[in-house]
Formats: sequence, C-alpha cells, structure tokens
Amino acid sequence: RPPKGLLLRAENIGEFEFFSLHARIRNYTTEFESCRLEAVSLEFGDYHPLKPITVTESKTKKMSRKGSTSSTSSSSSSSVMDPLSSVLDGTDPLSLFAATADPVTAAANMDSTRKKRDKEDHLAVGSDFEPWSSKRGEILARYTTTEKLSIVSKVTTPGSAVSEKVRTRLEELDDLEEGSQKELLNLTQQDYINRIEELNQSLKDAWSSDQKVKALKIVIQCSKLLSDTTVIQFYPSKFVLITDILDTFGKLVYERILSMCVDSRVSLPDNFTPESINDTAKETCLNWFFKIASIRELIPRFYVEAAILKCNKFLSKTGISECLPRLTSMIRGIGDPLVAVCARAYLCRVGMEVAPHLKESLNKNFFDFLLTFKQIHGDTVQNQLVVQCVEIPLYLTLYSPAIDWILQCIAYRAPEGLLTEMMERCKKLGNNALLLNSVMSAFRAEFIAARSMDFIAMIKECDESGFPKHLLFRSLGLNLALADPPESDRLQILNEAWKVITKLKNPQDYINCAEVWVEYTCRHFTKREVNTVLADVIKHMTPDRAFEEAYPQLQSIIQKVITYFHDFSILFSVEKFLPFLDMFQKECVRVEVCKCIMEAFIKHQQESTKDPVILNALLHVCKTMHDSVNALTLEDEKRMLAALINGFIKMVSFGRDFEQQLSFYVEARSMFCNLEPVLVQLIHSVNQLAMETRKVMKGNHSRKTAAFVRACVAFCFITIPSLSSIFARLNLYLHSGQVALANQCLSQADAFFKAAVSLVPEVPKMINIDGKMRPSETFLLEFLCNFFSTLLIVPDHPEQGVLFLVRGLLNVIQDYTWEENCDDKIRIYTNVLHLLSAMTQETYIYHVDKVDSNDTLYGGDSKFLAEINKVCETVITQILDHLKTLGKDEALKRQSQLALYFFNTILAHGDLRNNKLNQLSVNLWNLAQKHGFADTKTMVKTLEYIKKRSKQPEMSHFAELALRLPLQSRT
Repeated sequence: RPPKGLLLRAENIGEFEFFSLHARIRNYTTEFESCRLEAVSLEFGDYHPLKPITVTESKTKKMSRKGSTSSTSSSSSSSVMDPLSSVLDGTDPLSLFAATADPVTAAANMDSTRKKRDKEDHLAVGSDFEPWSSKRGEILARYTTTEKLSIVSKVTTPGSAVSEKVRTRLEELDDLEEGSQKELLNLTQQDYINRIEELNQSLKDAWSSDQKVKALKIVIQCSKLLSDTTVIQFYPSKFVLITDILDTFGKLVYERILSMCVDSRVSLPDNFTPESINDTAKETCLNWFFKIASIRELIPRFYVEAAILKCNKFLSKTGISECLPRLTSMIRGIGDPLVAVCARAYLCRVGMEVAPHLKESLNKNFFDFLLTFKQIHGDTVQNQLVVQCVEIPLYLTLYSPAIDWILQCIAYRAPEGLLTEMMERCKKLGNNALLLNSVMSAFRAEFIAARSMDFIAMIKECDESGFPKHLLFRSLGLNLALADPPESDRLQILNEAWKVITKLKNPQDYINCAEVWVEYTCRHFTKREVNTVLADVIKHMTPDRAFEEAYPQLQSIIQKVITYFHDFSILFSVEKFLPFLDMFQKECVRVEVCKCIMEAFIKHQQESTKDPVILNALLHVCKTMHDSVNALTLEDEKRMLAALINGFIKMVSFGRDFEQQLSFYVEARSMFCNLEPVLVQLIHSVNQLAMETRKVMKGNHSRKTAAFVRACVAFCFITIPSLSSIFARLNLYLHSGQVALANQCLSQADAFFKAAVSLVPEVPKMINIDGKMRPSETFLLEFLCNFFSTLLIVPDHPEQGVLFLVRGLLNVIQDYTWEENCDDKIRIYTNVLHLLSAMTQETYIYHVDKVDSNDTLYGGDSKFLAEINKVCETVITQILDHLKTLGKDEALKRQSQLALYFFNTILAHGDLRNNKLNQLSVNLWNLAQKHGFADTKTMVKTLEYIKKRSKQPEMSHFAELALRLPLQSRT
C-alpha cells in the first residue's frame, strides 16, 4: 500500500513538472560570499593558538612541617594562563626539588657521577665491540670436513648407581679418567655435532636434577676432546661447539653460587664485594675450584677453570687479576700450537667478559703466542700435516679465527702506539702474512689508513708460500674503505695494490680483491681511474665466462660505483660502465642491478634532465626491467618495476621543446607496453603536457599549438583502450576529456565522453582491489558523480540534439543491471537532479575558459528548459516508483533514507514557493519518519537548518515550511 500522504497517482505527475520548472534561482556569487568565514581584526597581544608558549616563573615559599598548606606567590611575565600551572596550583614539583638542593653539593655530585660513568664506559665493553656470537656461525660454516670423526663417551655400568653412594666425589672424577669410557668411531660431521648437542643437554639435565658431579664429568669429558687434532681442518668448528658447553657450565656455576648469596629480603648488588658474600657461598665456590684443581690433564683443567673464572669475584677482589696470568702461563704447557692458540683465544674471550680492563694479561697472552709462533713451521706440525694430507696454506687459515679474536680483544680501544709495537714485532717475525692480516683486521681503520705505505712495504716483504699477498691487500683495502689515507699517498697506494691484483690468474681471487679496491678508487679518484678499474675487471672476468661465478661481487662493484657517482651524466660517460653491465647475463641478477641503478637515480637526481646520454642509458636499463615481466611475475614485482620506470619518466623534461617531450612519451609507450601503471603515467604526463602548452599560450592557441594539443589528445585516446582496469579507463577518459575541453578540442572531448558512456555497461559487479574482490557500485557512483560535474559545462553538439550526452548516460544507467537490494541507481538519479537544476540557471557555477557552455549557447531558451523538464519528469518518475517498491517491512529503512535524501535535494535545489512542490517535500519528510527509521538527530538538525535559512530575506517562505514539518518520536 502506498505510504500515507505521498501522492503517487498518475494524474499527479504534473507535480514533478512543477519541480523541474521551479528549480531555485541561484546567485552563486552571493552564496559564496555568505559562506566565507567572518574576518575578525586581531590586535597585538591578543591570544592566538599559534602564539609561542609563555613560560611562567613561580616562586614558592615552603611552610613548616606542621602546616598542612603552602602559600605561593607567582610573578609572571604574561597574563596568559598556563593550563599546566593552573592544575598544579602554581607550584612546580621540579622547581621545588631544585630549590631544596644545595647547588655546590649538586654540582659536586654531578661531576663525580660523570667521572664515574666515563670511567665505567672506558673499562666496559661497548656496543662497538663485535661479540663472539657474531663470529660463531661463520666459523662453523667455514671449517667443515667430510672425514669420519670420533668422540669419547662415558659408559654407565649397572653397579655405578650403588658405587656413587659410597665413593667420594674425588674418586668419581678419577673413575672418569681411569676408563669407564667408550670411543664412538666413524661419525659424520653432523653426527658429531648432534652428539655434542646431546652432551650439552645432558649437562643441563644433570644440573637441574642436582647431579653436580655428573655435570662436571660431562664438562671434563668435552674439554678432553679439544686435545684431539686427528681431523685438523675441523678443529676450529670443534672448538666453537665445545666452548659453548663450557660457557653453559660457567654460567650455571656462577648463578648457583649467586643464588646462595641472595637474602630473601635484600638482593645482591651488581658491584658486590667479597665481604658481602656469606661463608656458605664462599665455601661452595672454593669447593668448585678445588675439584677443578684435582683434574690431572692440563687441557681440561685449564678450560674448566677458565669457564668459571668469573666466580673468583666471590672470593677476593684480586682473584681474577691473579688467575689470568697463571692461566696464561698454563697454556705454555700445551704442545700443539693450534690447540694452544685456541686456548689463548678462549682465555681472551672469558677475560673480556669478566675483566676487560686487565689488558696487560691479554697482551701477555698474545706475546706468549708470538714467542712460540715458530712452532707452526716445526717438524712435529709438518709431519702431522703430511699424515693428514693438509697443505700449509690451508693449515694457516685454521689459526685465523683465534688470532683475529685475540687481536680484536687487545686492539679494542687501544692507543695508536700499540699498533706500532705490533708492527715491530711482526717485522721481527719476518713479516709473517698470517699475523699481518690479523693485525690489519683487528685495529681501527684510521690507524691502519695512516700507515698504509708502511703496511704495503711489509706486505711486499712477506713470504707468499703460506698466506697469499692478495688477501693482505684485500684486508688493507677493507680498512681504506672505512678511513682515508694521507692525500699524498693515495695514488701510490692504488698503483701498488693494483699491480698485485691485476696479476692474479684465478678469477675468484681476483674479483674478491678487486671488489674491495673499487670502493677506494671511487672514493678518492675521478671517472678516468674508475673506468680503468672497470676495464680491468671486464678483461679478467670475461674469458671462459668467469663472471657467471662472481655475480655477487660484480653486483657489489656496481653498488659501490653508483654510491659515489650521484651525477649520472658523469656515470654514464664512463666508457666501460655499460659494457660492465653486459656481464650480467643471468636475467634475475641483471634485473636486480637495473633496479639498483634506477633507485639511485630517483634518489639522487634532484633536477629533471634531457641529457641524451642519461636518457639512452636509462631507457636501456628500464627496457631490461620491463622485458623481464612475464606471466609468472608477481603483482608486487610488477608494481615495483612500474614505480621505478615511472620515477624515471617523471624526471625527463625537454623544457619548452614540447614536441620532443611528446616524442619521448611515444617512444616510452612502445617500450613499456606490458606495464599498465606506466601507460597510466604516460597518459597523465601527456595530459599535463597539453595543459602546459595551454598555459604557455595563455589559452590562445596558434595553428601549430592547436595541432600539437590535438596530437596529445590523440595519444591518450589511442592508449586508454589498451588498459585492462575498467575504472582506470573510465577515469582517464573523463580526465582526458576535461583536458581536451580546456584546450578547446570540442569534438575530441565529445569522443572521450562518448567512450566513457559506452564503457559504463561493461563495469563488472565485482572488481579486484589489492588482491581482494570488492563490489564495484561504490566506485561507479563516485565516477558518475564526477562525470555529472563535467557534463554541466560540456556544450551540446549541434548535430546531436539537446543534452545528448546526459540522455545517453541516463539510458546506460537505466539499462545497467544493478544489485537487487541496492539503492545506488536512485542515488545517481537524485544526483542527476542536481545537474539538471544547475543547467536551468541563467549563469552556470563554473566554466571553461574560451569554451561556451549551454548557458551561453541557449541563453535560457524556453525550448531548452522544456527539454530539461522532460528529463526531470523521467528521473523523478523513476525515483518515486522505486520509493513505492520499498514499502515492504524489510525495506522500510532504505525507504526512509532515500526519502530524506530526496527531500534534501528538493530543499537545496527546488523553489519551495511552489505549493505543489512544497507539498511533495512535506510528504517526503513524513515518509522518512513514518516507520521510525529516521535518525532523530539528523531530523532535528535539518529542521534547525530550515528555520535558520528562513531568517534570510529571500528564504522567508521556509518559515511556513518549517511549521508543516513535524518531528515524530520513535514511540
């Protein structure tokens, strides 16, 4: 049944006619003025929200303790109230605290605190110290073996549980050493690692079950493994695995004793003294040291004591400083130089954790190693290497982790004089390459760079049989990449280094070294030297396609070159740069390199360019990226490539040479046709080019510029259909049509708008947005509203009839298949009424310069207004018919919303002095409220707005309307 009060009979269609003929006459200029904010004169000194904050100084007098209140007197430089001060009643707690402090005492305390902190910072290990944990993974990955390994495992006999009850703890340790063991043979490397991990877990399990002696046995058993060098190339990895167990043991013991010191009421401070330790904890600590001292073999005794070195803090203040020299001397008893140097490395590692300030012991440790360094070339070691078929160069690399770590500990925050001393000691040892390499790796780059020529002289005198010179030059180059050598030495350093590098026959050795020195060359020299280096790299890496095994290093070289050459005109004038890129034959690697180049260009290119060298080179780079796109390319990858290419397109500008600019866009379109975002960017760029032409000509096109603008329009019209996204096409048709209209290309603008109209029926119900399917009607509604705004100023074609585009669009909307429970079609029709109302005005709200819209062409002709009236009748019939269909219970809420929406349209655009139109608006108001679905706040505000407008002289009839609009309660 039709809602009560709403006239829907056929004979009342005339009311719609009155609405269409009685659109409110608008004076847009007056309306603009009435909507402007009221200008208020602001005198100097008045409050303003952007004014700087004024600080209020408060002087507070503190009352006696007995008083419960305090009196405060404040003197302020401004009358502006500080909201924070008002909350605090004028008192500032920080000011009160500062006022009570003695300034002399406060200054002294601050000074002593600063000195203490500076001293602690100097002694402690900071974040600039590379921890052992960061080296662990590299060592395990580097030192591997395919040979079979063996491990000694404890055997548990059936009677062991009984014997443990009666034996003393020292006897149990003897039992471990005397033979209740078995040897597991023929283990692979992974089996060996798994067994070590099992022992580590067994240690934790034994400790958690309060079997402390068993835990100690496991640690001793593991420590003994470090005396075994039968598979010598695996020894550094074995050292890492075993010391992990020792670290776990040391931590467990320390935490056990610490827990015995903690009172239930007071916790032990971090900087505790031995005097604060109770006797039980000290006795337990001594017991551990006595147990360890009873271990017969040197290596396990050394390692286990070093693992609990930190526990000396519980016994005496000087315990650690006394133990370190003793442990250092113990290492002298280890005969195998590799085992000994690893033991020294472990002692340095523990020493840096517990006492980093005791550098004397660390230095003594290293100097002891230097005294025994010649053992490496002794007969015992040589015979062992012959038995295991290990070459001396490979054997020397086994020392690198330990020596590097020892020197890192010594060199940490060490003075420059220590480096001089180290260099002298290296010279005495015949400039041993292994030591020299570790020294360059350990000390600060600034110290090494300052002595670059001295190091080069030492490298020249090195014996190359054990440790190749090119590795020494690589280490030197790594330092020079971080710090600058003296300016006078820079060219000589490069020449000396490159003499050695260029003679390398092995491509892998060559590229590893050249990669480092390219950065030094880019950092200090011009494109000529860089070109020479790149040419040498091409020469060495091209034969036998050696570059295929060195893509990471070659990528690194490109990255370093573009890091230092931000001026791409210089970069692409380097003759060998593009031939260098040709070495990247593998597509995925080549694309990554191209992406790096484009990212650098977009980041560092500050101004637009038209340099042909840059354009040709980057077009080649972008073409490479574009051609990598195929059916399997991910959408994210496509977006990234398109963003880089678009960044390049935006940076190209030929200034006033617009024809050359258009030619560039045409070429780009042919090159990048597979990336839709690039085509969209090209269309926008060409539209912008047309508008720049209009701006230069100030809207008065000559024959030449008119032809050029039409060429731009043709570019867009041809390109848009190749896009797959339907909304991209719709919006670009609209945008390009607006540009054509602005440039007085009326027939071309009509073609764009006709294309948009014909495309609307193809809009699917669901569209893909960021990988998810979404309903398209919201986007279609938004597009059509924008389209209506443009159609207001589009002049009618003399051969197409009145409002031919509006009629065509309405026909398309009518025929479009809308969702059943969707009201977007009626909302669109309501927006059409906004357009038709604006079309009846004598002067339109906006125009396009030098384009006559229909207000000028028709001049308010009655026939033109009659045509608008007919369209209004059709549209309103559709709206009211739809409202009638929403009379069912499940659709009453939608009916209420649409009725109010239609009411607001009449209120804004209709002339409500017409009685029948006035009655229609009242009926719509009542319908919106009839079933209780109207929002009360919205209705109240709408009524208040009508009453407010009624006070304006030309809107006095709104007062009568307000009286006829009742507010109904939900009840």
